[in-house]
Amino acid sequence: MIRKFNVLVLSLAATLPAFAMDAAQSEVKQTIPLVNGETLYVFKDGNMAKANQFGRTSFLAKGEVVQSVDGQKISTVGNEVARLDYLARKGHQN
Repeated sequence: MIRKFNVLVLSLAATLPAFAMDAAQSEVKQTIPLVNGETLYVFKDGNMAKANQFGRTSFLAKGEVVQSVDGQKISTVGNEVARLDYLARKGHQN
């Protein structure tokens, strides 16, 4: 019984970052999957933020070059960590 409960809790925990990013999806112009499993969020004003492979916001250095899954190299603009984190938390509250 406990084992089934643990599996249920772990599977729900794995899906939470996806639901949390729903609020971010409405605020961004484009999301770009990156080769290492991360996601680059491009906001409507051109600034960018990055989420790691687990859906948590991660630091983005100004001018950092990231590579999309289709091989395109992108030079980043801005570091909207707080903005993406706020949107992720906003998604948890809904």
